[in-house]
Amino acid sequence: MKHELPGSPAGLDPYTGDWDTPHVVHLLKRTLFGATVQDVNHFKGLSMSAAVDELLQPAAPPATKPLNHYGADPTGVAQWSTWIGTGLTYEDQAMNLNRVRSMQAWWIGQLLGSGRSIHEKMTLFWHNHFAPNALPNLGIPAELWYNQYLTLRKYALGNFPQLMKAITLDPAMLLMLNGSTNTKTSPNENFGRELQELYTIGKGPGSFYVQGDVATAARVLTGHTLDLNYNYLFQPGDHDDTNKAFSVFYNNTIVTGYSGAAGAGELDTMLAMLFTTQESARFLCRKLYNFFVYYKIDDTVEANVISPLADVLRQSGYNMTATLSVLFKSQHFYDLVNSGACIIKSPLDMLVGLCREFQVAMPSDAKGQYDAWTMLADNASDLQQEILAIPLVAGWGAYHQAPQYHELWINSVTYSQRNFITDLLIGTGNMKNGTTLRIDAVAFANSLPAPQDPNRLVSDALDILLRPPLSDSSITLLKQSILLGGGTTDMYWTNAWLNYLAAPSDMAAYATIESRLRSLLKYLMDLPEYHLS
Repeated sequence: MKHELPGSPAGLDPYTGDWDTPHVVHLLKRTLFGATVQDVNHFKGLSMSAAVDELLQPAAPPATKPLNHYGADPTGVAQWSTWIGTGLTYEDQAMNLNRVRSMQAWWIGQLLGSGRSIHEKMTLFWHNHFAPNALPNLGIPAELWYNQYLTLRKYALGNFPQLMKAITLDPAMLLMLNGSTNTKTSPNENFGRELQELYTIGKGPGSFYVQGDVATAARVLTGHTLDLNYNYLFQPGDHDDTNKAFSVFYNNTIVTGYSGAAGAGELDTMLAMLFTTQESARFLCRKLYNFFVYYKIDDTVEANVISPLADVLRQSGYNMTATLSVLFKSQHFYDLVNSGACIIKSPLDMLVGLCREFQVAMPSDAKGQYDAWTMLADNASDLQQEILAIPLVAGWGAYHQAPQYHELWINSVTYSQRNFITDLLIGTGNMKNGTTLRIDAVAFANSLPAPQDPNRLVSDALDILLRPPLSDSSITLLKQSILLGGGTTDMYWTNAWLNYLAAPSDMAAYATIESRLRSLLKYLMDLPEYHLS
């Protein structure tokens, strides 16, 4: 699955080419979790520019909160009631773990219900950017992670400096990276280091901040802490109120020290300094490119895409919607070198996208929903992408670890596990606590425009499910060996489908088409190409 294609010479000029199914599917698979037949038809009915505009519209806030799906709760929260807002007790770390698991399952539900907006995918992008891991930090109340999710979601499509300030003062982050114990008498450099290395400047070719800048940032951040109820609090007595001098990389900026409540404002001065650098915008644009376009950034891409996109980012005031709009409407994004150079689906893209593309029926009751969401969260964890448990401070390795990048999603264990999961879903179903998730192959075929025509059925299914095209000979072989039962006459399938439509309660007629459709979909999902986006 390795793609070592040269960087496309195309830049950020607006795309003016064809707007057909392959281009629509490319856009949707990169910006959403999967693309249903209905999604593709909807966006094909718009212009490319209007399609991108709609994708970038914010989605409605979550309609639900995480529930007690775990049973007995020593704080008195009834089962299937929300534990949000019922107290931040964490002394019982086993109970806190239960709530983290509830949050993980609920988050999967948000991804499944993300609709036609990029909002949830951008929230996941920022989750990876800040890379929290709740599991070794069970002393952090689970509700703080929920609040952090809401913060990421609030700013996901908005202003990055505002998001960066909110995360700097976020209670879960203050606890995770020791900001809450960063004082003038005992400065802690953890967050000051990650702020520059992982969140704003990075380690790219134009990054020349020094260790002294890490120590200076830590001094600026002293005094930002939490009260006994885990609310953010600034303690002037713990703040270093002397002047802080940064290196030549930051133009020898001096952050004037202030005593009293005014000391909290030094953070704003430092963040403004960070975002004034050329490298901060380039760093973020590289991360967006790796997440949405391709893992490889060569000199051509750096010159034609990253640098001009960084200019757009800065000129927009670090507005994410404006920046993503330019990227997703660009010639570069739709150039065959990029749209044809597929990336390996992340586990969440694969699992959530599969459920959305096949419109796998989800239970309507709370127990069934949490069983289903937990099942998918567990599957994603087995495939090395667990929400709220990112093992590396730089995020999931597939988005930043050279030279493998996206190939890290696939190894001898995870590839066979992926096929095991898809075989279950197209077979007897994936089951947990009496809840079963199963692909309805007949319903999927019915969603296609001409399921009675075996040629259209195969080609239309391939348009939705696979990005790399199959050869004509492979398509003919699929049709004949599976749909036609080894024959060569198309009417065999057409008659079988029409017989089913004429008598849908006839189980023999149903079984004839259902078994062949399951075989077809199983074959397609077992292909290596199915794991590419």
